[in-house]
Amino acid sequence: MFRAILVVIFFAALILSPAQAQEAVEANLTDACVETFDASVDYFPDKATVEYAANFQVEYFNHYKVVSVVPWPGAEAPATYILLQCGAPAPEGFEGVPVIEVPVGRFVGMTTSILPHLTDQGLLDRLVGVDTALFTSNEAVLERVASGDIVEIGGGGSGGEINFEILLSAEPDLVMAQEFFAGETTVAQLTETGVPAVLNADYADTTPLGQAEWGKFVALFFNTEAQAAATFDGVVERYDALKALTAELEARPTTIAAGPYAGTWYMPGGDSTVAQLLADAGADFLFADMPGTSNPLDFEVVLEQGADAAFWVNANMFWATTDAMLADDPRFASFQAYENGSIWNNNRRMNVNGGSDYFETGAAHPDLILADLIAIFHPDLLPDHEFTFYQRLEPAG
Repeated sequence: MFRAILVVIFFAALILSPAQAQEAVEANLTDACVETFDASVDYFPDKATVEYAANFQVEYFNHYKVVSVVPWPGAEAPATYILLQCGAPAPEGFEGVPVIEVPVGRFVGMTTSILPHLTDQGLLDRLVGVDTALFTSNEAVLERVASGDIVEIGGGGSGGEINFEILLSAEPDLVMAQEFFAGETTVAQLTETGVPAVLNADYADTTPLGQAEWGKFVALFFNTEAQAAATFDGVVERYDALKALTAELEARPTTIAAGPYAGTWYMPGGDSTVAQLLADAGADFLFADMPGTSNPLDFEVVLEQGADAAFWVNANMFWATTDAMLADDPRFASFQAYENGSIWNNNRRMNVNGGSDYFETGAAHPDLILADLIAIFHPDLLPDHEFTFYQRLEPAG
């Protein structure tokens, strides 16, 4: 009987199709290409699901991904990319659509918001270039720039032109950049030099978790969807747990946010990440009923509507003291938050060049921002909290 079973198994193995005979891919290939391509094999068993981010989507096929991105606010059409598992043939029917082989080996990132995701997914060794190291708080990146393992190519956050000679010397497989309106030419210039380039629009997402979920977008290019999902799930779990602390609170202190620049106060609107963070932190944001993400207001309007607010957050990242604040405009002394000593700046982790980790690590980990805000508005809920991004604005000396 046992011998008969063996015979059946032997002959069954002979008639298996190549796909059935090939061992199934159990995880995405993050460091290798396909050696023997089989069209019936799913080379992406680890898939990203997009739940919070509004401006990118991915559709999976066995050996390629179709990624679409709303490249900037108000864009008329999405940008589309084919991410092809290396070692597999390019799909047909996508004429004119950029094809990028994944996993990417040598990578250039032109915004600091990408860096925390590379760190979380163990990908910093792939990073060979940044636009500038002036504004990052990532110590590992700074060390690699100092050692020459990462080059600075200019453009992007550095406000200058891309140095294509330096860029090409880094031999990148991909550059990830940002554009903020129609007519920008960053990607076009990169493409003309023969360097594959894609757009990242994480900044345009208007919810804290939506921005953080762009770690999954970065992961698509390295096949690290599993790592990205694990990191993001942790962020969501912590964020929701913190949000639950304030959900039933009736006493919600009033607050205003931001500050004037060149005479205009750019107040966050009700659709902004700031407004949602303040609501989730148990605060009553006095300008939450204003539409959009940012509204230019005259100083007098904010003074009239917000002078009695108990708190003022995100005042001005370049104010180190209340003396500096009053030197800019003595009318700030009219705000109740000044009298209460309740002005908080999100500049605790700002480097000498003005680069803020609030917009770097904080964008990828909004649970850290939320914890700070809850400790500001409701210190009894987090009595042992150590602040990450915020510090109280104090008088000099």
